This record gives sequence, C-alpha cells and structure tokens, in this order.
Amino acid sequence: MNRTYTEDQIHEVAKKLIASLPSKIVCFHGEMGAGKTTLIKAIVKELGGVGEASSPTFGIVNEYHDDKDAVLAYHFDFYRLNDENEAYDLGIEDYLNQDVWVFMEWAEKIASILPSDTVEVTIDFVDERTRKITFPD
Repeated sequence: MNRTYTEDQIHEVAKKLIASLPSKIVCFHGEMGAGKTTLIKAIVKELGGVGEASSPTFGIVNEYHDDKDAVLAYHFDFYRLNDENEAYDLGIEDYLNQDVWVFMEWAEKIASILPSDTVEVTIDFVDERTRKITFPD
C-alpha cells in the first residue's frame, strides 16, 4: 500500500497496518522526524496498549503491555547501535522469537539478523504536515 496521511489520520493508518501486515516483526524506515515513533505509538494504542508509548532512543527497547499486563509489543530504536554485536548483547534473538509485535526503527543497522518475514514500512515527508507511507498489503 502506498498512501498519504496527516497526523489526524494516524489512527486510521495504524488500524490498516495492524489488519494487513503479514508479520508481527515490522521495521520502520524514514528520516529523523518523519513520524516513525508517532506511528508506532498509534499502533500500540490501537492494539490495546496500556500507558503512553514513547521513543526508546536512549534505552534501545521499550516494552508495552495490554490491560492484563501481558507483553503486547517491543519497540526498538537502533539509532545508537555501533554494530550488530550490540543487538546480540541485548538478546535480540529472544525478542524476535516471541509471538508479540516487534517494532524497529533504524533496523538497517542489524539487517543480517532480521528474519525473512520481517515487514518493511517506509515513511516519507511530503510536506510539513503530510507523510507518505509505503508497506506491503
């Protein structure tokens, strides 16, 4: 799918992604400030996540829970990683082998680790308020 959206349409986009993605392992690509974290926050909310989702830039990974305190999703930001060995040190394989959503930003830094069913989502700037999202449907 390839479509444009504004921030007030982000929950509609999140619902579409949840319904159509063939895998729960999702990489988000886009320039700094394109809205990757904002979209992931909307997806977590649509999935029933409790609390406010936030960027894991400094902690590398955030864990989100549902209303029964079960793990719903992991959100990684690999921007600060120097190499794939640091992802192994985090235990990335354990995260990827669970049956929960895994959202990753800057995953190109760990490309050789990613499973073959990983879904690629790209967000591009159209203008200050509008983004273009591309993902398989």
